[in-house]
Amino acid sequence: MNPGTPATIRKAVLRLRRTQLAAMTGRAVSTAPAPSSLSLSTIPPGQTTPAFSSARLPPNSSSPFHPSTASSYSKYSKSSTTTPAAVNRAAQLTRHFTTSSPALSSHSIDPAMSYSIRKVGAAHTLEHRVYIERDGVPISPFHDIPLYANEQQNILNMIVEIPRWTNAKQEISKEEFLNPIKQDTKKGKLRFVRNCFPHKGYLWNYGAFPRTWEDPNVVHPETKAKGDNDPLDVCEIGELVGYTGQVKQVKVLGVMALLDEEETDWKIIVIDVNDPLAPKLNDIEDVERHLPGLLRATNEWFRIYKIPDGKPENQFAFSGECKNKKYAEEVIRECADAWERLITGATPNGDISLSNLTNSNSKALVDQSALSSIPAGENLPPAPIDGSVDKWFFISGAAV
Repeated sequence: MNPGTPATIRKAVLRLRRTQLAAMTGRAVSTAPAPSSLSLSTIPPGQTTPAFSSARLPPNSSSPFHPSTASSYSKYSKSSTTTPAAVNRAAQLTRHFTTSSPALSSHSIDPAMSYSIRKVGAAHTLEHRVYIERDGVPISPFHDIPLYANEQQNILNMIVEIPRWTNAKQEISKEEFLNPIKQDTKKGKLRFVRNCFPHKGYLWNYGAFPRTWEDPNVVHPETKAKGDNDPLDVCEIGELVGYTGQVKQVKVLGVMALLDEEETDWKIIVIDVNDPLAPKLNDIEDVERHLPGLLRATNEWFRIYKIPDGKPENQFAFSGECKNKKYAEEVIRECADAWERLITGATPNGDISLSNLTNSNSKALVDQSALSSIPAGENLPPAPIDGSVDKWFFISGAAV
């Protein structure tokens, strides 16, 4: 008997497995391919449903689990007569059928997490604040957003503070209730990063990892410098420009160790899991291969960006070398442990506000009745920026 071609055999196996799956779930199985990527993003202003990169949902659908994809059958209703064992087996089969890469599959992100932003005051003013909300309730981006969107697949949540090519130095306010994002100030004036030729503003979507903290009480054994008392900084190198308050799902690629005024200031290099290059970038050497010059420009930018303000150039640990993914993940683990000690009170918090809605082991846990002090959202146009912010500074010795 002719066993048939490999393609024929594969088709027969797939038909058999679809039949088995249909029998287990009691439903007809769709042959539509699973979406190539499905990842929950922060809801941009004015959008009422979660934003997905390449998965298209029906207009009224609020869930990524839709009957048009095989992955929908990993969920079942309480009224179903299907047994949990059968459903588990069905889920295993649907995971086998999916054509998505592991880092971008529909199983990667908790669909219950729906983030949006609440803007108070006009951008580029002292009053401006950006609060992050989950399901319409203000939360702390420092303490309430999980570090991992999917820990098994090493997908992390990142909060965008400063979109690429912008100059306003915005950051999570450690001292304020629920830690909104605000523009940093110096001597009562708003801070803007200078443009050091040939760069314009920040080179990446710049932000922070939630539930991380660079402990100023700890001297790192390799950098020989203490932490900078901030959440862990992140440079997201994908092609899309983000927005302040956006929660991106990212994969870690490497880390640089900036020595900023005698403090260790780690810069984690990541890429949005929905970026077209994400499947090709898995460690730091891949960045130079596919984005040649970016790491050199990143090193230069951090080295010279304070010079126009009259400060000396920054130094780097490891002679400026960008460490690999494994090293970066160890830094993240250390900073996550430091945050755990902070939120539980094992480490004194100083001026840092620990107010949060989700950490039951924290003495600063609050309920929603405490949120009445947060102003209602406003959709005001940005205040004008002084033209001097656009000036280019030419730094002797900077690479061009």
